[in-house]
Amino acid sequence: MSNKIKIFTNGLYKENAIFYQLLGMCPTLAVTTSAINGLGMGLATTAVLVLSNVVIALLRNFIPNKIRIPSFIVVIATFVTIAGMIMEGFLPVLYANLGIFVPLIVVNCLILGRAESFAYNNGVFDSLLDGLGMGLGFALALTILGSVREILGAGSIFGVSLFSANFQPVLMMILPPGAFLALGILMAINNKYKSSRV
Repeated sequence: MSNKIKIFTNGLYKENAIFYQLLGMCPTLAVTTSAINGLGMGLATTAVLVLSNVVIALLRNFIPNKIRIPSFIVVIATFVTIAGMIMEGFLPVLYANLGIFVPLIVVNCLILGRAESFAYNNGVFDSLLDGLGMGLGFALALTILGSVREILGAGSIFGVSLFSANFQPVLMMILPPGAFLALGILMAINNKYKSSRV
């Protein structure tokens, strides 16, 4: 049981895709202008990651080694298409805000990396736990980054104003340079915390 917990929790912190592996940087830097965008992209990626991990683990004994990468892409693309259609139907504003980055989940190296390194070599339940842990860790990191940028750049979080009318936002934080700055600061804090625990 402790091994199952470790598989799940690895992605949440120890092997977090954003803060430690630096995977999926394109959506991380592009869509995290607000907390809701970060959370939406993170949850969409989590759903695709969990479902593709499960299907690849189910099919791993039937997929020839020579065509495993194209097979992974087909499975991932199927779930990305479904996720995109669901978002467009039920969350059209969020879907419009995320734009081209929803279909680009297909080429998110986090999803393909987990398919290759974990789901193709492990059972269904372990692959589900891995996908869920990695996905939720990704969603958590995007939400934190989006929250920091939204608070500093707009004075709100999840669209709710936090400050009085006198608040002077740091507009750079909701622009592309703000993404690099906020991510760098969060990674520095994370690395400092990690080194203090060693």
